[in-house]
Amino acid sequence: MRFDHIAILDWSAAGRPRRGKDSIWLGLAGPQGVTAENLPTRATAEARLNALVAEALAAGERLLIGADLSFGFPRGFAPALTGAAEALSVWAWLAARLEDGADNANNHRALAALANATFPGEGPFWGNAARAEVPGLPRRKPALPANLSEFRETDHACRAPGVTPSPVWQLAGAGAVGAQNLTGLPVLQRLRTRFGGAVSVWPFEAPDAPVVLAEVYLSMLSAEVRALCHENPAMVTDEAQVRLLAQALMALSRQDALAPLFAPDQPPALLAEEGWTLGAGQQMALRAALPATRTPPRLRNDCFAMPQGVDWVPVDEALDRLRAALHPVTALQTLPTAQAAGRILATDCTARRSNPPRPNAAVDGYGFAHAATGAGPQRLPLVAGRAAAGQPYAGAVPQGAAIRILTGAILPGGVDTVVLEEDTALDGAAVLFDGPVKPGANTRNAGEDVAEGALALPAGHRLRAPDLALLSALGIAEVDVYRPLRVGVLSTGDEIIPSPATPAAPHQIWDANRPMLLALARGWGCEAVDLGHVRDDAARIGKRLSEGAAKADVILTSGGASAGDEDHVSALLRARGTLSSWRIAVKPGRPLALALWEGTPVFGLPGNPVAALVCALVFARPALSLMAGGGWQQAQGFTVPAAFSKNKKPGRREFLRARLNAEGAAEVFKSEGSGRISGLSWATGLVELPDGALEVTPGTPVRFFPYAAFGLV
Repeated sequence: MRFDHIAILDWSAAGRPRRGKDSIWLGLAGPQGVTAENLPTRATAEARLNALVAEALAAGERLLIGADLSFGFPRGFAPALTGAAEALSVWAWLAARLEDGADNANNHRALAALANATFPGEGPFWGNAARAEVPGLPRRKPALPANLSEFRETDHACRAPGVTPSPVWQLAGAGAVGAQNLTGLPVLQRLRTRFGGAVSVWPFEAPDAPVVLAEVYLSMLSAEVRALCHENPAMVTDEAQVRLLAQALMALSRQDALAPLFAPDQPPALLAEEGWTLGAGQQMALRAALPATRTPPRLRNDCFAMPQGVDWVPVDEALDRLRAALHPVTALQTLPTAQAAGRILATDCTARRSNPPRPNAAVDGYGFAHAATGAGPQRLPLVAGRAAAGQPYAGAVPQGAAIRILTGAILPGGVDTVVLEEDTALDGAAVLFDGPVKPGANTRNAGEDVAEGALALPAGHRLRAPDLALLSALGIAEVDVYRPLRVGVLSTGDEIIPSPATPAAPHQIWDANRPMLLALARGWGCEAVDLGHVRDDAARIGKRLSEGAAKADVILTSGGASAGDEDHVSALLRARGTLSSWRIAVKPGRPLALALWEGTPVFGLPGNPVAALVCALVFARPALSLMAGGGWQQAQGFTVPAAFSKNKKPGRREFLRARLNAEGAAEVFKSEGSGRISGLSWATGLVELPDGALEVTPGTPVRFFPYAAFGLV
């Protein structure tokens, strides 16, 4: 299902010509881009709609007109008013009776009063805000007739945090939309009458005509609208709404992805009477269709450069320089909270309401006012009924009485203390227990966990399962998160065989680094991009780096990072990129090539698997976390006694493969050889030995970092 043009109409029931805020806006999207028009009167808007339809039909093009109007009313209204349970019968009824002049003067309130007369009582419509009183139209919200609801099913589907559709019955006051429906539907009815079968109204008719009318709800894109208005302070909300929704629907049309929005899972009878909002229940598809409004920041070309004269770089200085050079480079996304596990918050999350929202019982027992009790045996008469979680007690408990209350139940009026069920007895009409009971015993205060408006989780926090529980309990349905950092992993070297499924000659080795680094990236919550293996050929390596720069936010390479004859990665980065070779005073490791290739940062790790892992854990992990929006993640270790002996020389910081024995002391792998990959699997972490000289004997305090401290699980 595709359209050549999208028109989004934001209607107004203003009583006189108006421009700007709260007037009529028309957003247009098509081959020429997105534009917006501000129309001063309903007559002008109707003429513009007629022209749009005529132009589309003359050009043989398809046009979707989305109108921010309620195409139907809650069930029961249409048959009571017209005798037919069909929304289009209400359209015809309104069009036959509405009087709307070229100067916007109209009789919509009299029309609402006429509809009210069809129903018992005061009728459903309210909001008589005119200076001249309109008989039959109450000023305040009346009790609805028994057969009518306040909202339609689609209104419920459009709800989201901070987004609450207004009832169609309200004609005046904050958020009122009823007057817009009464004045707008007759215009759409005349449009479909004028152009006949060339115009279909969805969901009452199949959306296969050249021109399709559909109900839309502009607040579905409220977060994006706020962002656009923030970037463009002179733009009114109405203009931003029509622009963005037109743009989103046009993007979905070009992707041939509109069909799901036109297929609500609802009974045909309900759709025929109440209608449906295009995209209701699928708001995320609309939001995801909008392009990023900002380009992620790129790193400076010289961000990795070392000052002149710097040769060997201590580990701490290298980490400090990395931290200063980097910043988040990923774009933002908005996700349902339930789907955001593992993602990093881009903005602070504040509690939408307190948890718990009201004082409640912490145990099963009996609730009462503490002031009515004292020391010694107590007997409190029981009131009829009980309070349970999800079933609050409607009345108040008189002082001197008690009520049966269950865990999680809101404390009824008159109750501030609960006695545990196991500490009571019943005599049939009263509860008996020994006093005194502590005031407020066995109760939870409102907001004692988190108060409404308080910071729940800060930006930069990676969401875990417990965090999803907290945010859900606080009513936070959506979160702004960073898109996962895309980490490309490239192996190089003539001696490397990409897969152990392929035979290797004695002078060849199977690639151990690439699967290790890809797994690390995934474990750190990044999107791992496998860039494969390339032989020691500068042209091929350059081509693969360019492919990686287009796919990834950062690239990890292994091998060729030093200054030897076959270190093609360093040579290529130096010749065509921006390279800074860091000789870091670390063992294992030392050479770490840091560069920018076509604007994408490249970490050139050593080719030795042991050194590659150590450098990835110590340097790449905090750097990638910062670039992903999670802040600088410094590994947290702890001091344990050594279970080994070593005479460490000064000059380099050393990391030894280690694990804790049954006594909690750190034992190290039998060999420090960088080629002993088995030691990585044998170990459960690393022992860090300082830069200076150190004589280690059994019992010497050493710093142990479990693999988990580096995010390796």
